[in-house]
Amino acid sequence: MTNVLITGVSSGLGFALAKAYLDEGDAVYAIGEKMPKQLENNPHFFFFPYDLSNTFMIKSTLSEFLDKRSFSLVILNAGVLGDINTLDKVETLYIKEVMDINVWANKELIDLLASKSTVQQIVGVSSGASVNGSKGWGAYSISKAGLNMLLKVYAKELPEIHFTSLAPGIIQTPMVEHIINKVDDTVFTSAKTLKEAYIQSPSQAAKNLLQTFPKLLNYESGSFLDVRTMS
Repeated sequence: MTNVLITGVSSGLGFALAKAYLDEGDAVYAIGEKMPKQLENNPHFFFFPYDLSNTFMIKSTLSEFLDKRSFSLVILNAGVLGDINTLDKVETLYIKEVMDINVWANKELIDLLASKSTVQQIVGVSSGASVNGSKGWGAYSISKAGLNMLLKVYAKELPEIHFTSLAPGIIQTPMVEHIINKVDDTVFTSAKTLKEAYIQSPSQAAKNLLQTFPKLLNYESGSFLDVRTMS
């Protein structure tokens, strides 16, 4: 049995990954806003309820939960979309809120893990939006590009841990459902492209990612990779 740490397990991909690893017989340490009811009675599921937007309290609050743990894999999955709108219509304060969860919460967690735990591999769930720069995706794209560079820098500074930023493809999550149902694809054409693309179920994506994560170790630490273009 190995230990896996996953953030953002309340729904979507994070929940599916947690369930998949538990089904494999691994122990899952999880951070999320709400306890996933389907997993709460599993003896190998260890949940800590926390809102990662409170970045300034992460180290002090989660220290005991992570102290002296050994993780074969940490999946930094928690993230928010933010509004799909042109940057001139998005307040800087709102972009900062997206950055807090998508970037700075991960910095705080990595610092805590590096000082309190033993970690072999850290994967940050990124997005093709981090490199595409599509109209309307400003806050999200900037934050995911920031995540990519955060992990690239840590790869140099923490060489004992292998880091990857990974775009997992399009997954049927609350985030994607919001884009499909709420975003005007005549204004933001990238939303139309997303709607016409192949969309995985969370369980399908999790099954694929369980096979993909070990392969990431063959790439240079700090790399940005997309599962759709990996050989």
